[in-house]
Amino acid sequence: MRAGFNLFEFQILWMLTVWSNAVTVYVEVLVKTHSTAKREDVKNHVLTLLNRHRMVFGDYKWVEFDDDFLAKHVVSVAIVDAERQPIDLKSCCLSIHVFTLYEDGVSTLNLEVEEDLSAANHWLLPAAEFHGIWESLVYENGVKKQLLDYVSTTIFFSDKNVDSNLIAWNRVVLLHGPPGTGKTSLCKALAQKLSIRLSSRYSYGQFVEINSHSLFSKWFSESGKLVTRMFQKIQQLIDDKEALVFVLIDEVESLTAARNAAKAGTEPSDAIRVVNAVLTQLDQIKRHPNVVILTTSNVTEKIDLAFVDRADIKQYIGPPSTEAIFSIYLSCLEELMKCQIIYPRQQLLTMLELETMGFQESNVSELSLMLRNIAVKSKGLSGRALRKLPFLAHALFVETPTVTLETFLQAMDRAVNKQMEEKANLVNCV
Repeated sequence: MRAGFNLFEFQILWMLTVWSNAVTVYVEVLVKTHSTAKREDVKNHVLTLLNRHRMVFGDYKWVEFDDDFLAKHVVSVAIVDAERQPIDLKSCCLSIHVFTLYEDGVSTLNLEVEEDLSAANHWLLPAAEFHGIWESLVYENGVKKQLLDYVSTTIFFSDKNVDSNLIAWNRVVLLHGPPGTGKTSLCKALAQKLSIRLSSRYSYGQFVEINSHSLFSKWFSESGKLVTRMFQKIQQLIDDKEALVFVLIDEVESLTAARNAAKAGTEPSDAIRVVNAVLTQLDQIKRHPNVVILTTSNVTEKIDLAFVDRADIKQYIGPPSTEAIFSIYLSCLEELMKCQIIYPRQQLLTMLELETMGFQESNVSELSLMLRNIAVKSKGLSGRALRKLPFLAHALFVETPTVTLETFLQAMDRAVNKQMEEKANLVNCV
């Protein structure tokens, strides 16, 4: 046995150590729908592009290319889900994902009863309809990363044949919280993101959205049988091992409403069959490695305990913080400037940049601080209301089609005051 390593072996060991500790940077490459380019060729040209831009700051997207190949075949090259800090691409582990969007839109899964019953909506992933949702959702505490890590771990454990009788996981995610916080959108965005992130593992994704409330309320007397039929349809999708299947059960608390009806004595036998059928079907499909169950609930106290016990992650999604509101407004204003509704284009600082400056007012920071004050006043509004507010500001308080940034911010401030006043009036009426 030798006493030590020679210089060459030491260098190899050092390089492996650095590589294993390198930060992973995710690069998403959107290819044009009708492109016939091979993915490896696309990756090689993207690598050449990245080698020419060694340093980037956080998320970054290229949509114009000097490279004729990229200009012909690629819509965009984006560095995604990165921390807002300088990134040296030379020292990172690049994870490049090449994908094309399905533009077919939504279809329906029908159950044949007395009349055609639309049991669920169905999309192929990555779907053009879901493109950009992930970036538009702003949460704190790494919620999106935690959800990505969870699903990645379920796939990893399945690939390693971990005995689920010894280490249990059910492939079920529960997002709960007040209405308008983006729970359903987050489920769609998560499925879209994972269909891209796991494209080397699965050829495509399938997304099935079940509206349990409308299904069970309209066809309550037959709902136990319909649940079974519905999951038989889903099972057909799962049987395709080339597909990663996501099943969204929206308003899952409606299952509890069925059980409460049973306790109250109204249609008890069918109500119990509904709940039992759903839980049984969930227990059956969790055995498949290519399925994830995503669920949402607006009414936390009504979530069925038998279902809660099956959820691996129970994530609360609340109203956005001031920092999140600022980021949402910032993205809205950038879009309006891109469309020249706000003109001329002016640079707005991020919250991090404002913090670095100590929130000192200057010619550079004046408009950004004005936006921050609007974000502070907006605390308590839902994400849905926040995304709507720039539209309301223009509709109600802007008199010309095109407006300066300062004037539009003044309109937004008035729109926030109006929204808060209406919210208070609604609370008083209740």
